Amino acid sequence: MLLEQKPGECCRECKGCFHDGVYHASDSEWRDQQDPCKVYHCKAGVVTISQEVCYESHCIHVLPRRPGRCCSTCKGCLFNGQLVPEGREVTTPDDPCLKCRCYDGELTCSKKACPVLQCPPSQTVHIPGECCPFCRGKRNLVELSKGCIFRTALYDSGTSNIIDQCTTCTCNNGTNICNRTTCPVLTCPEEEQVMTPRDCCPHCPPTEESRAICMVRGKTYEDGESWHLDSCMSCTCHRGSPRCAREMCPETNSPCPANQKLVHENGECCPKCVESDGVCTVFGDPHYRTFDGKFFSFQGSCKYLLSEDCVGRSFSIRVTNDARSTKTSSWTKTISIKIGSLKVNLGQKMRVKINGVRVKPPYKWENQLVIEKTNESVLVKTGIGIQVLWNGNSFLEISAPIKYKNRLCGLCGNFNSVTRDDLRTRGGNLTNDTNELGLSWRVGGKKACGRDHDRVNKASHCSGKNAKKQTHGKCNLIRKKVFDACQAKINPSTYIQSCAMDMCECPNDMCYCESLTAYAHECQRLGVSLGNWRDIVKCPVNWAKQKNSLDERLYPRNVKPKFKPFEKLMAGKLSWLFNKTIIGSIGAHDRPPNHRYKGPPPPIL
Repeated sequence: MLLEQKPGECCRECKGCFHDGVYHASDSEWRDQQDPCKVYHCKAGVVTISQEVCYESHCIHVLPRRPGRCCSTCKGCLFNGQLVPEGREVTTPDDPCLKCRCYDGELTCSKKACPVLQCPPSQTVHIPGECCPFCRGKRNLVELSKGCIFRTALYDSGTSNIIDQCTTCTCNNGTNICNRTTCPVLTCPEEEQVMTPRDCCPHCPPTEESRAICMVRGKTYEDGESWHLDSCMSCTCHRGSPRCAREMCPETNSPCPANQKLVHENGECCPKCVESDGVCTVFGDPHYRTFDGKFFSFQGSCKYLLSEDCVGRSFSIRVTNDARSTKTSSWTKTISIKIGSLKVNLGQKMRVKINGVRVKPPYKWENQLVIEKTNESVLVKTGIGIQVLWNGNSFLEISAPIKYKNRLCGLCGNFNSVTRDDLRTRGGNLTNDTNELGLSWRVGGKKACGRDHDRVNKASHCSGKNAKKQTHGKCNLIRKKVFDACQAKINPSTYIQSCAMDMCECPNDMCYCESLTAYAHECQRLGVSLGNWRDIVKCPVNWAKQKNSLDERLYPRNVKPKFKPFEKLMAGKLSWLFNKTIIGSIGAHDRPPNHRYKGPPPPIL
């Protein structure tokens, strides 16, 4: 690569070209106005002039050439058995410089010569399967008045030199003008092509008329028969020689648009951007981010319908919130997932029950249920596409595939890509009162409530300078440098506000980790790598377990009485007698483990 520095410019750039008094930047291409097949290409101070070669032998229905175009088009976008998608290109493994492009249902195939390179052959790199080589490394340009630098030599203006059998170059006032022959497209495999030292281009040997079949990988194909080698390549037998085409995937350097993700589906050649799954997040004192991205907080301490397929009734997810001995706050305590007769319960410390029976992940049941566990969370994958992520404390994520758009209801919203209608009550009314919203989705009886089920207190504000200082310091950890890459994509303000609410009635000083975890998950879904963010903000993976243990010490739910030795002995005997006479009389010990539910038995490990 040859670099030059323009007057007044700070940085050097690849040397451009002057042709007919016009400056052209490096890597630019243009055509002759009188001859559309004549192609000019500027590359690092060298203009390559060549003829575009059309290829039409594959075509049955050749259409007339359009004005201003070099090549005719072929009706339909089928090439060597490969159906070319609209706007895409295919090439052949035998000649990767042959490009066939589908546009408006018509296929155009042509071949261009590679641009002449500034570097000597010893510094060129040619990747197998690619059309053209390229130079390795770069060097700075010494300003010349009229001469030309070409590779390792200096030429006076007007001097010509032969580069190879196909290329002749002439120096013209600092720009090398090279005329290069474009070799025709060959129909025989590369290993059969013949090349002599005096030839510019290889050619195919005479075809034997008796060769009407193709032998490929031990299989025989008749003349004209097509077959697929893989999802990207197909071939057609042509007079004893296989002609193949490979679909060329567009570059995926640019990210997908918002709310889309890049997927590579089975059977497809190229990855593509598709609409992302909807994700509903619940964290902290509960804060909710709906499937459509609406944020709100609701401190109810009962059981609520979080999400449900309100059209097909294929699933429902309920959460029970726990006040944890606070006056105004609550946290998610348990999750209940119901799919048909299957019920999965997720509890504190990542405990899992299926139809009332305790199980330990990893766990799989046919194609209906997979449960995975890491140090950080439990992930429930269902056969209908719904996934639930739970950290065993109060952080929860529900993922719903696109097929559930406009079918969901509950606190997580309706999943219709519109945020303004997410605060909709069970009765269908829109409201700005989150307490009204939450109470409308309450399910279960009063026993599921930790406080008065008809009254939800508003979260109190932090009081005292120390409390406010601690809250500000902990919650603003989200602005640390480790999150910089994410802050350009997601405004952290909502998460900071949620964190401040959590810290006001936090049983310990770790509640800020919940909001930071929610923010980190949202960043990672957008493809932002956060490295060791947990170490930097001091939120270890097992912080939820530590928090649970501390909560139990500070706010014990069930305090067991301390018995004296004799009382303890008598209590044990009475318990044994009760189990023997009462429970034993109704045959409880003879029942199978699944006697408490209807439907299929628990999954088998």
